[in-house]
Amino acid sequence: MTTLRPVSTVEALAAALRERVLSGDIEPGAALPEQELSARYGVARPTVREALALLVHEGLLRRERNRSAYVPVITPADLDDLMYVRGPLEELMAQAVAGRRVTAAEEALDRLSGLPPGAPWAAVVAEHMALHEALVAAAGSPRLERLYATLAAETRLGLVRLRNAYEDPHELAAEHAGLLRVIAEGPADAAVRAVREHLRWRHP
Repeated sequence: MTTLRPVSTVEALAAALRERVLSGDIEPGAALPEQELSARYGVARPTVREALALLVHEGLLRRERNRSAYVPVITPADLDDLMYVRGPLEELMAQAVAGRRVTAAEEALDRLSGLPPGAPWAAVVAEHMALHEALVAAAGSPRLERLYATLAAETRLGLVRLRNAYEDPHELAAEHAGLLRVIAEGPADAAVRAVREHLRWRHP
């Protein structure tokens, strides 16, 4: 038996805002005033405050003293620095996973490939992240997995920038299918090169 957990109003609002942020509907740098959100979604301001706090905790929003929560601006310099740190982590993953198929990554690829035309970009981001996180988890290093998780929020926000680079999410899926194929076939040096090239082009 599968037990379904009720979704609270706070969680539902957080999910709605998360999708808008990751689909680019709320632009980087845009503020999210509590009063406006309360009126738009028909919920009390304490509910808005809690939902925003969830997204701040996830790193998708920032909040400063005497300022509304806002979407962080990820600059090209931020992306370069993100890849400077993320690249070696994924290369370690490639060394560990080379020569193996990773079922969870293939399942994420199938979901990405199955997204219909016009699907919210947030759905593309979710499956892209699931694929990469599955590969990292398959390396079997809890510390590598924890380090990679610290970059998740900035990676997700960086992926929002890619929505205009891909006319069709299936193009992104095809790139990842090629990556998974090289990793599965090995050897390790080929897998590392494939990861390096994958992260270098139109990152993240």
